[in-house]
Formats: sequence, structure tokens, C-alpha cells
Amino acid sequence: MLAAAPHRLMFLAGATAVIASMLWWTGFLCAGYFGFSFPTAPVPAGWAHAVFTQYGMLPCFMFGFLLTVFPRWTGQTPLGRRHYVPVFAGLFGGYLLAQVGLLGLRPLLLAGLAAMLAGWIAALVALGRVLAGNEARDRHALSCFVALVLGACGLTAFGAFALGAPWQFAFVAIKLGTFGLLLPVYFTVCHRMVPFFSANVAGARYRVFKPAWSLPLVWALLLAHLTLDLTHRQDRLWIVDAPLAIVFAIHAIGWQPWKCRRPGLLAALHLSFAWLPVAFALYTTQSLLAFLDHGFLLGRAPVHALTVGFFGSMLVAMVTRVTQGHSGRPLEMGAVAWTTFALLQVVALVRIGAELSSDAPRWLLIAASGWLLAFAPWVGRSLWIWLTPRVDGNAG
Repeated sequence: MLAAAPHRLMFLAGATAVIASMLWWTGFLCAGYFGFSFPTAPVPAGWAHAVFTQYGMLPCFMFGFLLTVFPRWTGQTPLGRRHYVPVFAGLFGGYLLAQVGLLGLRPLLLAGLAAMLAGWIAALVALGRVLAGNEARDRHALSCFVALVLGACGLTAFGAFALGAPWQFAFVAIKLGTFGLLLPVYFTVCHRMVPFFSANVAGARYRVFKPAWSLPLVWALLLAHLTLDLTHRQDRLWIVDAPLAIVFAIHAIGWQPWKCRRPGLLAALHLSFAWLPVAFALYTTQSLLAFLDHGFLLGRAPVHALTVGFFGSMLVAMVTRVTQGHSGRPLEMGAVAWTTFALLQVVALVRIGAELSSDAPRWLLIAASGWLLAFAPWVGRSLWIWLTPRVDGNAG
């Protein structure tokens, strides 16, 4: 049953990681705040928190989605179990090993990272064959694949750091994870699916907005952002972050959210995307303050507006949509998903506000605990759906 479709396996892996990663991080924060002992990670804890979110938790959901839709986007036959089960075994098995390895067990951490990379490569091979069969004519599939290749490079860089390479390898991995992997995949999927879902519901009164220029422009700006960031020119990031904020705002408005207030599942997609221009407005402000010699006063507020606000909210909205549709259920959010979504907005605001608080450790702990509280019911309900047959009796 679990291997009946790629999204069942990979979404289960991602949902497990949503809880496991934050349990470890919450334990680490609790130890620091209350002063009790906690196993020392073989790598800096903050970097591990970032990397296992970027390359463990969120990619499980992304691969579950992409292994399902790549053949549909490109007009080819669905991928079989021999293509996606190895991805699950490597990526999720490796993630679990590595997560245990963070409890002071370096050999397990290294073995886990190696298995994660093997699962990642298996996904690239499977998706690459689909892309080649289409001669890379589908621009959305191509965009996602390029991001996944950059993700493999980032995961390799962090593995090298764990083996003893200089700290710059970890720095590159974290930056690639956000701006070379996650954001390009998220934006590409939104670029294709948000107007598609909206038009299906709103009908003739909806004007489809899916400009051909925005994907290459966003890629160019993100690569420029990475170049400035990796060369430690954060005081110049506003040059590219301000245009990114504008481009994302154009899409948020162009997708006409006022026409998409019903059903709630569609509204949640638009509300989630609204975090993206907000995040880059904060990035722009942060960089301009540094440019004007006021320092980085916003701390990590911009990155958490992006990761918790946009990535987290869109995760709940999009995965709920796929789960409902692929299990034969009505396309609606429901009380559990809405509760998780609403609480996550609070968590995002708390995490952003923690950067401006005089008691940041307390608010960091509250935000981490809030994440667990928000996601627990959604994960529980979703796991039950993925582990049971479709309610309409169909296969998949």
C-alpha cells in the first residue's frame, strides 16, 4: 500500500522528518535554555538544523511530488516502483541514520549523508530519464531538475565538510540549499500549479497569468544572489533582492487572489505565496541597512520569513491538496489542515520577532515548540491517509 505511489512513500518520509528534525532542534534549544546536558552533534548544531531541513525534510515532499508529476508534465508513462522506492530507501533511510548521528555519533552521520546522496542520485537518474524522453522541452521540469542538480552539489559539499573539509563547504551547502534548490523548485511549481488550480476553480472569470519571462529572470537573479552571498557581499544583495521582491509581488497580484477565496484549499495556496514578496522585502531591508553601515539589524528574520512563512505554509497547502486529490477525497483543507496552517503563521511571526527580542533564546524555544504543536495533528491525519487505500477504490 505504501509503495502504491511515489507521493505516499516520500510524503510519509517528509512528515516524519517534520517532527523528528524539530524534536532534535527543540531538545538542543531546551538544553541551552534550561541548562541540562544534550548530546553534542559532530557538526555545528545550527548548521545541522539548516541542512537537514533543506536536504532531508523538504526534499522528501518535493521528490514525492516531482516523481509523480514529471511524467504527467512531459506526457510519459508514470514511473514504477523500481524508480522511486530506491529514492525513498536512500533519502529517508539516510536521513534517519544521519539524524541519530547528530546525537554524537559521527560514523552514523557520515553513513546517513552518504545514503541520502545515493537516494538523491537515484532520483536524478529517474527524473533525468523522463526529462530526456521529452528532450527537455518542458521548461518547468527542466527548471526543477537543474535545482535538484544544484541540491546534489550542496549535499555533497556538506558531506565533505562532515568529513573534515573547511567550513566554507558547509556555508556553500546552506546557501545552495535555500537559493539554488528550495526556492527555485518552490517557485517553479507555484508558477505552473497556482494559476492552473485557480483557473480550474474560478473558471472563465479568471485570467491565467503565467509569464514566460519570469522563470529565467528569477533564476538569473537567484544566481546573482548566490554569487554575492558566497563572496560575502551581503551589503550588496539589495541590488538583486529588491527586483526579486517586485517579481514575486507581481505574481502574487497577477494570480488574482481576490478571485480565489473559495475553496479554502485554493485560498491557502495564495496566502502562502504572499510570504515570498514579504521575505524578500525583509532581505532587501537587511542588505540596505548593512549598505548604510547600520549592520544586520534584522538577523535571521528574512530567512525565517522565507523558510517558515513561505516554505512551511506552502508545504501544508500543496501537500494537503495533493493528498486530498490523490486519495479520492474532496479538495478542501478541513479543520486539521486549517489549524496547522493558522498556527504556522503564528510560529513564523514568533520566529521573526525572536530576532528583534532581548530574550531571543526563550522565543526561539517557543517557536520550535510551536512548530511541533502546529504540525502534530496534520502529520497524524496525513500518515493515516497515506497508509490506507483511496476512499474511491481507485489504484494509487
